[in-house]
Amino acid sequence: MTQTMRAVEISQPGGPEVLKLAERPVPQPGHGQVVIKVAYAGVNRPDALQRAGAYAPPPGASDLPGLEASGEVVTLGAGVSDWAVGDQVCALLPGGGYAEYVATPAAHCLRIPQGMGMKEAACLPETYFTVWTNVFTRGGLKGGERFLVHGGTSGIGTTAIQLANAFGARVFATAGSDEKCRVCTDLGAERAINYRDEDFVEVLSAAGGADLILDMVGGDYIPRNVRALADDGRLVQIAFLSGPKVELNFAQVMTRRLTITGSTLRPQSDLAKARIAQDLAEKVWPLLDAGRIAPVMDSEFPLEEAAAAHARLESAGHIGKVVMKVG
Repeated sequence: MTQTMRAVEISQPGGPEVLKLAERPVPQPGHGQVVIKVAYAGVNRPDALQRAGAYAPPPGASDLPGLEASGEVVTLGAGVSDWAVGDQVCALLPGGGYAEYVATPAAHCLRIPQGMGMKEAACLPETYFTVWTNVFTRGGLKGGERFLVHGGTSGIGTTAIQLANAFGARVFATAGSDEKCRVCTDLGAERAINYRDEDFVEVLSAAGGADLILDMVGGDYIPRNVRALADDGRLVQIAFLSGPKVELNFAQVMTRRLTITGSTLRPQSDLAKARIAQDLAEKVWPLLDAGRIAPVMDSEFPLEEAAAAHARLESAGHIGKVVMKVG
């Protein structure tokens, strides 16, 4: 195996143009880790936040962006017994996915679903780990409940719609155009709300209120989300695209027995992420094998066009996942 590799660095905090191709040493696996020869890397909002200087890597993680990838296991660290050299996997990464090789805990790897290519598999880890832990573990979504996800055509949104529908929930989604709303209903949403024309609070209230809301918008959506919840409803916050600060009357949280919670994935412990991976392998990967759910693909870029990939991700036009072809 070569000693150096191509990688995309963040040359300084800023816009997509600060992503630069560079040469780095190939990483070595630590205890319990594998090194993957990357075929495709997923492109996600946390990558853009890190590029802008707003999301620092956790201690010990690579400074390179990239939180998910697919590829072939080429090196095993001490203590790894679940995988072998030559296995094809997709994996959640602590960072470093924008490179030809990446090291990650072996317990954060998952097999490529049956009938799925490397490109599609690279889109699974970040969104599926995030949706599973926030919608089903933290949010406790059950069959028959009314579930609202904002940003229905984002990577998170398209995943959440499909999984919630597969597990028997009644799914509502917001999106910014009629075309995107059609995508949401095609994926399994009972009702898609064009937020430019309709008020999601009115729609959900007329339906009885949302039992669970997954939100990455924040800002003035937070009090509106609270109004859209049914009694005993839960709001799970995973990002704040419109800001984290807002004035909110908490009396309604008490009188209506509401729950407001949230999480981020990257800073969680390796053990916590391994438990999520095990849940996904047992409960979600069979759905992927059967073709009942699948990632929604938007566009593909070569590694050297990482800046264009980020520009696409941050545009209003993309639907589903953006990936980079690496190997």
